[in-house]
Amino acid sequence: MSAIQNYINHVALVLDASSSMSHLSRKVVEVADQQIAYLARRSRELDQETRVTVYVFADKVECVIYDKDVLRMPSLKQLYRVGGMTALLAAALQSQRELAQTAQLYGDHSFLTFVLTDGQENASHRCPNAPAGGPRELAEAVGEMVETQEDNWTLAVLVPDQMGKREAMQWGFPKDNIAIWDATSTQGLEEAGQVIRQATEKFMVGRSQGIRGSRAVFSSGAEAVNKDTLKAAGLTPVDASEYELITVARDAAIRDWVVECGHTYRTGGAFYQLSKSEKVQARKQIAVLEKKTDRVYTGPEARALLGLPDAEVRVKPDHNEDFTIFVQSTSVNRKLVPNTRLLLML
Repeated sequence: MSAIQNYINHVALVLDASSSMSHLSRKVVEVADQQIAYLARRSRELDQETRVTVYVFADKVECVIYDKDVLRMPSLKQLYRVGGMTALLAAALQSQRELAQTAQLYGDHSFLTFVLTDGQENASHRCPNAPAGGPRELAEAVGEMVETQEDNWTLAVLVPDQMGKREAMQWGFPKDNIAIWDATSTQGLEEAGQVIRQATEKFMVGRSQGIRGSRAVFSSGAEAVNKDTLKAAGLTPVDASEYELITVARDAAIRDWVVECGHTYRTGGAFYQLSKSEKVQARKQIAVLEKKTDRVYTGPEARALLGLPDAEVRVKPDHNEDFTIFVQSTSVNRKLVPNTRLLLML
């Protein structure tokens, strides 16, 4: 009898604990605890085993929790203490090298790591746990490590500004696995937590569909859509007789335009084209349009395809030559943007 191939997720949080994080220390614990609670809930719902590792780093890198069942995780309240500089490269290296020693027997194992920092690397070459060499050698080591990781590894980083993003790209982090967060406020950290949850939702739903890792974990708009991801999400096209696409010719409220075009307006039956960054509520349905064919795909899997959690989240339209995103409207007064399209479910 063959063993059941369980989905086993190894999720790591690698958290900056340098002195500059002092004003955010309580919020870091709150956001991390919320992420762990979210992981526990989704693990039950998706029937996936999730094990959590937590590293904190400043002048040195310390593993405070290693590969612990998410259902038995303690609060990080007693484990997160700030003080020191920023050994970011050493933290990335140590976390990935140590996690690589985790047994991967009897199951479909996948590794997802989020590194959160509020500043630039400035201490790894002096970090006692780091491999020998200066900043340049450490950066090259990180790049080599990222390049050679297997397809069941996802390494993502949240940085405070464009300079941090450029550095992370130079080190070899995939550009769509790098996010910028506002490190100046607790609100910024709260939003960073939402970004992490959104990326985690995309990862876990993808796992249940056979996707083992991602180099576009922070892609949450149209960039996330292509023929492969549509297929992986299990989306099938809506019958062409069940919808109509209407061009928006001028400024108008959604109900007025639907009626003017000769249709009956039904609340929830019209989807507007996502043309600017905006918040999408948990109850809102998503539709995806293939531009060449005007085929429409919708259903719960469409939200999962974009990595949308079951909470309000900001979504970007992004740029995609092949697909367009539509969002369900539950309002009669939604202002439509001229020269976009409206999807009407019949």
